Amino acid sequence: MLALSRVQTSQLALIRRLIEEVGSAKELIENAGCIKDIVPDAAPRLAAILGDRKLLEQAEREMEFIEKNNIKLICMGDDAYPYRLAECADAPLVLHSLGNADLNAKYIVSIVGTRHASQYGKDVCENFVADLAKFAPGTLIVSGLAYGIDVCAHRAALKAGLPTVGVLAHGLDRIYPNSHRSTAKSMLENGGLLTEFMSGTNPLPPYFVQRNRIVAGIADATVVIESASKGGSLITASLAQSYARDCFAFPGRINDQYSCGCNELVSRNKAALITSAYDFVEAMNWDVAAEKKSADELQTELFAELSDDEAAIMTALRADSEGLQVNQMVVALNIPINRLLPLLFDMEMKGYIKAVAGGRYRATRM
Repeated sequence: MLALSRVQTSQLALIRRLIEEVGSAKELIENAGCIKDIVPDAAPRLAAILGDRKLLEQAEREMEFIEKNNIKLICMGDDAYPYRLAECADAPLVLHSLGNADLNAKYIVSIVGTRHASQYGKDVCENFVADLAKFAPGTLIVSGLAYGIDVCAHRAALKAGLPTVGVLAHGLDRIYPNSHRSTAKSMLENGGLLTEFMSGTNPLPPYFVQRNRIVAGIADATVVIESASKGGSLITASLAQSYARDCFAFPGRINDQYSCGCNELVSRNKAALITSAYDFVEAMNWDVAAEKKSADELQTELFAELSDDEAAIMTALRADSEGLQVNQMVVALNIPINRLLPLLFDMEMKGYIKAVAGGRYRATRM
């Protein structure tokens, strides 16, 4: 099976059918010369590929790497193979896995978005994952370990205690980008890394697109948080649709470059609009935690924890996604600066707000 995994993605559906007809991947390779007897219209090149001794030699070298590094090789048909992904015609024949993730978890959500995430997008991602952990504990969060929304989703999952898996566009002999190595290491303790590529595979542009079909196919739903009018996250959303999976998008301002893609998905009915994890679990009709609360109830609870002045600060900051400077809050809220500064410090320590560029403060829970 490992040897056959090098066949082009476009041939995977045919290879799966051939394996089923002959009984096993081994039988298929051993009878490569008779392939036209099984599939009369098979191209001669297919028989040549299946009979290529280099495929077996490469697979043998890869098995040595797999055993040396305690990698789990999950083949199509194994109990551990993600059943959701197996439903997709172009699913990989084998998956290379590191970590302890259950790829058949009860609930799996893929979160994707731009590599150029704004603070708004990061906050949306963090809040969505944190609330999802309350509503549907144990949900597996899947993304691509890329810059921006991807790594934000992984880190938010780790912070919330949810398992998270990064799907890679290269082999498990490296981490790309290298700056996410520490995050990847943490993921191995609660989740892991997954790829269809053998060691030595470089992260080339076509492989990222190829990787996206796993991100889309392995999950119950794909959630897009910030995307330009073109990009990998829109490809993933399109793939999710083609697999008859649910797709959701968080909206953004109409003039924001990295909200155009999400707004377009919603306007063209390619994704359902959500503004919270509560919206999401309701739309998915998941049998989630009994303590699930509406967005209004959650907001009421949040404000119950705050003093009147702190609640006023939160209201003002949540009304302006760009954040407010201290002097603006002094004027808007009529709170003297000598009282406002300690309040801001306490609220930042409690995680309600954060200081951002330009001397501004923003609410962390929008």
